[in-house]
Amino acid sequence: MKDVAARAGVGLKTVSRVVNSEPGVTPDTERRVQEAIEALGFRRNDSARVLRKGRTASIGLVLEDLADPFYGPLSRAVEEVARDHGALLINGSSAEDPEREEELVLALCARRVDGLVIVPASQDHRYLEPELAAGVATVFVDRPAGRIEADAVLSDSFGGARDGVAHLIAHGHRRIGFIGDQPRIHTAAERLRGYRAAMAAAGLAVDESWVSLGTTDAGRVEAAATAMLDAPEPVTAIFAGNNRVTVTVVRVLARRSRQVALVGFDDLELADLLQPGLTVIAQDAAALGRTAAEFLFRRLEGGPEAPQRVVLPTTLIPRGSGELPPV
Repeated sequence: MKDVAARAGVGLKTVSRVVNSEPGVTPDTERRVQEAIEALGFRRNDSARVLRKGRTASIGLVLEDLADPFYGPLSRAVEEVARDHGALLINGSSAEDPEREEELVLALCARRVDGLVIVPASQDHRYLEPELAAGVATVFVDRPAGRIEADAVLSDSFGGARDGVAHLIAHGHRRIGFIGDQPRIHTAAERLRGYRAAMAAAGLAVDESWVSLGTTDAGRVEAAATAMLDAPEPVTAIFAGNNRVTVTVVRVLARRSRQVALVGFDDLELADLLQPGLTVIAQDAAALGRTAAEFLFRRLEGGPEAPQRVVLPTTLIPRGSGELPPV
C-alpha cells in the first residue's frame, strides 16, 4: 500500500478508502490510485484484513456427494447468494461418512469461515458446539442436525412420499414396493414414513418383503427390485426413494416385458424422454440452497436468536410411469 500511495501521490488512508470502496475520495484521486494498483499488481492481503475485521468473507458448504446431480443446483444457489454478499464459497463432500464430515467441517472452521451450510452425514453434531459458541453461523440443509439445536431448511420428504404412493393407489395399485436409502438417514426414514402413511390411509396392509432400505449402489437396489418383482405375488408398482435408486429401478424395468408402475423421489434430467415418461416427486434443490444461504447471511447479520426450521413443499409431476394400471 505504501508503494501504491507513493506512485499515486496520496496518503495510505486514501489507498485504504479506495481498496475498501469507502466514501471520501474524489473521482480523479480514485482514478490515480486505481492506475497505481494496476501498474504495481497490488492485491489486498486478506489475512491481514481478517485480523482487523474478524471476518473472512467466506463460507463453507459441505455436501454428501459433489457428483450427485441433485446437489448441483443446490450448490450453485448457495454460491450465487454468497457472491451477492461479497463472500467466497468453499465446498467439499462428506461421501456420507460422519467422520469425514466432522473432519471437513472442522478444517473449514480452522480456516475461519464465517459460516457453514451443511448437508449432514452424521447423526451427532455436538462436535460443532464450540464453533457455534464462537460465532460460526451454521445452517443445515436437506436434513436436520443431530443432537444439537440448529437452523434447518428441508424438503417435505414425508408429504412428498405420501403423495407419490397415494398417486399409485389412486391408479389401482395395492401391492406397492418401497426401495429407499439407509434407514439412519433422515430423508430415507421420512419417505418410508410417508409410504406407510399412504398405505394405511387407503386401508392397505404392507408386506415387509415390499420394503427395502440400504445403500444406493446399483447391485443392492437391483437385487431388491428383482426380489419384489419375482415374488409369488409380485408388486405392481415401485416407489423409489431417491434419484440414484430410481435410475437403477428404471434399468431393471427396461429389461422386463411386464409393465410396472414407477414413481421416483427427485426429478431426473431427460426423465420426460423415457417411454413412458418418468413420474416423480420433485424437490426444488435450488430453493433449498438459496433459502439456506439467505438464512445463513441473516444469521451473520444478527438474525433471529432461536433456531428455525423451514420445510419447503415438493411437487408431483405425472409423466406416464406412475399412471400405468396394475397388471
